[in-house]
Amino acid sequence: QVQLVESGGGLVQAGGSLRLSCAASGSRFSGSSMAWYRQAPGKQRELVASITTTDRTNYADSVKGRFTISRDNAKNTAYLQMNSLKPEDTGVYYCNYFFGKVPWGQGTQVTVSS
Repeated sequence: QVQLVESGGGLVQAGGSLRLSCAASGSRFSGSSMAWYRQAPGKQRELVASITTTDRTNYADSVKGRFTISRDNAKNTAYLQMNSLKPEDTGVYYCNYFFGKVPWGQGTQVTVSS
């Protein structure tokens, strides 16, 4: 069974940085586009960033210039480098395949204090 395990979240002050990791089990990772999502309290889950198998990236307008998505196929791991964090970035961050999603992992909590 394919599993996705997110890590790296925490509490950070506004302007700070965090690097999230997403470890994927199975053999599908290297041949699939990956994405990061987040869910703020009381809001729906939203797409934050995506990366294709050829490392083409796309970002939500709210994080452009601050977040960077990357991947390491040798480690079956996707990353989200988050800089210049804002309180509105607070939420639970999840990763998943961009197409053909698998059951969501537990996510990792990011809390940005003002």
